[in-house]
Amino acid sequence: MNARTKTEPAMTKAEIEALLKAGFSDWPKAGLYLEDIKYRAVRVRKSIHDHELRPGGTVSGPTMFLVADTSFYVAVLASVGPEALAVTTNVSINFLRKPSPRDLIADCRLFKLGKRLAVGEVTIFSEGEDEPVAHATGTYSIPPVQ
Repeated sequence: MNARTKTEPAMTKAEIEALLKAGFSDWPKAGLYLEDIKYRAVRVRKSIHDHELRPGGTVSGPTMFLVADTSFYVAVLASVGPEALAVTTNVSINFLRKPSPRDLIADCRLFKLGKRLAVGEVTIFSEGEDEPVAHATGTYSIPPVQ
């Protein structure tokens, strides 16, 4: 038996995707893809569709918030295991510049991972651009072990 250490993810990409598909019936339609899974860090891609654009061709704020919140959730799952009832307690997002109507790439890392709370940040980029389009900080509540 191969026990995971604190440097290895608690769940694999396939395990997290299966949990998301089972818990969220619209997951396959969301255009969210898990690109990289590590302990306390993940990379998530969001394909952008016309209905997610605001006038002027910019990606909507709610779409960027979806990417940030999903990235936090996946980072928590990757770090603590299949805790489907982990929930957002706070997210603050700063929209930094107009995102191009291309895929969004979100890099999330957790600063603190305790028994009850996880705290981290997400930096979101438009694909192919070096400067971030948004930055979010957030806290997730982890349910107590029963």
